[in-house]
Amino acid sequence: MAKNKVILLCFFLTVSFPCSFGQNAQSVAAIYIAEIGVRELTGKNDGIRVEEYLAAAGRKKGDAWCAAFVTWVFKKAEVKAVVSGWSPDWFPAKSAIYTRGEKSNRMPYMADVFGIYFQELGRIAHCGFVDVWEEGNFCITVEGNTNDTGSSEGDGVYRKRRLKSQIYKVSRWL
Repeated sequence: MAKNKVILLCFFLTVSFPCSFGQNAQSVAAIYIAEIGVRELTGKNDGIRVEEYLAAAGRKKGDAWCAAFVTWVFKKAEVKAVVSGWSPDWFPAKSAIYTRGEKSNRMPYMADVFGIYFQELGRIAHCGFVDVWEEGNFCITVEGNTNDTGSSEGDGVYRKRRLKSQIYKVSRWL
């Protein structure tokens, strides 16, 4: 059954996206999906894998790492993108395809980067990957430095089902 779902997904991606986009998105997705389950060592933004993510973005042990995770994945996939451990850097106007409430939005796809706006900080303060932009009110994401409740200061890499209303901005790097 699972094999059939993978075959259907591959067929869908091949038919739905231009060849290079679909292949690049699949490569990026394969990398971030393989990281699901990585956890911090002591809950203080540390551990071998977490420190690899941080180093990819030029950040130090103990720093928040959601954006560093995005940087690490794109570097592994050899995709030219921002190199930053700061979430707002992932959403320059030239790459933004979706902003909550705008009418000119494009449909987010697998491997696009989403951002969540935190009112108390006045900026995007958490980011990760869109994995599936479902019909209706939900999307599936893969994100680092989160947890089961969706915190921006979590303990690992998770696959989450989020309300689309939580997503403030989406950028495309492929």
